[in-house]
Amino acid sequence: MDKTSFGEEVYSVVASIPPGRVLTYGQIAYLIGKPQCSRMVGQAMHNAPEGQNLPCHRVVNSQGRLAPFWPEQRELLEKEGTVFKKNGCVDIKASGWEILKEVIS
Repeated sequence: MDKTSFGEEVYSVVASIPPGRVLTYGQIAYLIGKPQCSRMVGQAMHNAPEGQNLPCHRVVNSQGRLAPFWPEQRELLEKEGTVFKKNGCVDIKASGWEILKEVIS
């Protein structure tokens, strides 16, 4: 698998996530047709080029947990109106981007 084109596909999806919404690594992997590659999505996110100004803060894990060692992520999401649970995780039911429903409709 070509890591460059994989990363470009990931970044294309990430760039389209609207403010106040989130996607998980697994959802991004599914959307680019590589459902078994959620860890690779995480690697691509970790290596995202800074110059593209991608909204990387809108990507969380499947439980809604934020990226470790990135305290600003919560601030950025809160400014956009993202809903959090009491345990500190993003409420995916409230703030998840239901792109598949939008595509089908």
